[in-house]
Amino acid sequence: MNDPARTIELRDYVRAIPDFPKAGILFRDITPLLADASAFRESIRRMAEPFRDQRIDTLVAAEARGFIFAAPLAMELNAGFVPIRKPGKLPFDTHAFHYELEYGSDMLEIHTDGVQPGQRVLVVDDLLATGGTVEACCSLIEKMGAVIVGCVFAIELSSLGGARRIAPRPTYSLIRYD
Repeated sequence: MNDPARTIELRDYVRAIPDFPKAGILFRDITPLLADASAFRESIRRMAEPFRDQRIDTLVAAEARGFIFAAPLAMELNAGFVPIRKPGKLPFDTHAFHYELEYGSDMLEIHTDGVQPGQRVLVVDDLLATGGTVEACCSLIEKMGAVIVGCVFAIELSSLGGARRIAPRPTYSLIRYD
């Protein structure tokens, strides 16, 4: 008997919006995927699959869309979830990581007790583009002594080189666009 969940084409639930948020950008909108319970559930199942036997302790994600996938994925993998946020958003003591973007710099923070040395961490985000934010998350986690098991994404824009930027950390993406 066929499992209907395995026949879901997740790409069908991603809407392409030209010229958003500015001219020349083709925005990949995941809201139709999130709105469909079967497609969203299947995306979480597929994101978990390569990591089921990896003994993941904790998942981390940078705000905000990464949280949408990280929380249910953490439950699927029987692991904890720790948010990484912009400065001033976390109420406890934090570690910070400053990083450079194409047009300036930014900073991310995590609670000082968010991950422990030696913990096995999976980094989650909705989209891998240039890889700057994910690279910053990985660097922050590694500075805390944890081990990055991999990075998982709903969508990857492969032509922007994010996977190369965060290498040699393993990456897995559900949907790839060139």
